[in-house]
Amino acid sequence: MKSFPVTDELTKIARRIVWFEPPEQALADPVRFLAYAMARATAEDMAKIRQYVSDQDFIDAIDAAPPGIIDPRSWSYWNLVVADRQPPPPMPVRRFA
Repeated sequence: MKSFPVTDELTKIARRIVWFEPPEQALADPVRFLAYAMARATAEDMAKIRQYVSDQDFIDAIDAAPPGIIDPRSWSYWNLVVADRQPPPPMPVRRFA
C-alpha cells in the first residue's frame, strides 16, 4: 500500500487524529495512519479516507496494525464491516524483550 497523498483534506484529518506528529509524517505510513483512523476518525473523515484505499488495502492495514492503537470496540467493528470477520481475530499485542 502506498502512502496517502498530502492534500488539504487529508492533512486536516491527520492533524486531528495523529495530533502528536506532522500530518505529512502520519500520511507517509498508511497502515499506521489507518489504524489511528479506525480508532479516532469520524464517519465523515473515514468517507474521505476511504476514497484513497481499496477494501483489500483496508484489510491489509487491519492485519498489519501496530499494537496499542486500535481499541477493542473499533477492532471488532472494522473486522466485521470491512473483512466480514465475526468473531474478530485476536488484537495485536505488544511484545517486550
